[in-house]
Amino acid sequence: MAEAVLRQATYADLEAVPEHRVAEIIDGVLETHPRGRPPLLGATAFSLAALLGSRMPRRRNDPDAWIFMSRSELRFGPQVLVPDLAGWRRQRLQTEPQDAFITTPPDWVCEIVSPATVRLDRGRKRRIYGEAGVGHLWLLDPAAGVLEGFALADGRWVLLATIQRGETVALPPFDAVPFPFDDLFPFDDPAAPALPET
Repeated sequence: MAEAVLRQATYADLEAVPEHRVAEIIDGVLETHPRGRPPLLGATAFSLAALLGSRMPRRRNDPDAWIFMSRSELRFGPQVLVPDLAGWRRQRLQTEPQDAFITTPPDWVCEIVSPATVRLDRGRKRRIYGEAGVGHLWLLDPAAGVLEGFALADGRWVLLATIQRGETVALPPFDAVPFPFDDLFPFDDPAAPALPET
């Protein structure tokens, strides 16, 4: 008996997804998840983007400048990914993309892990980022209060460090601008002892 051949998702399939969902094509499969994130995830992503954007050079003529984008569509061949945050060294992304997507792999990606995305973020998306040559990947889980920093070495992801609430983040490629991990969270750590009332 012949096996059924799965139809590969197309960009038309992706475009047909309702606006309230994020859509990606991963290994030929259309993957979707809710666009509206729990407030903690959105606030944490915004805090990280604002913190890095304020500490890293962004001037056009600075060789160390970075360009940061959130939820930009990346295309690596047939793969269509939408990372929560991505950063390019300006020397690698010198002109504004003319399409609604970017084909130049970022130097850094951060995925904000949630129950709806953890399977993809830790699995197939991580593999695809490595295949595309993304140099650094951060997986940030706001609910658990954990940040994992990975670097690509010889085509494999190497875990550099796991940061927890109360610790300092000094992870490549932004290890020159360390910051308290707790600065990313708008609310107190629920596991921390309560501060005395004054």
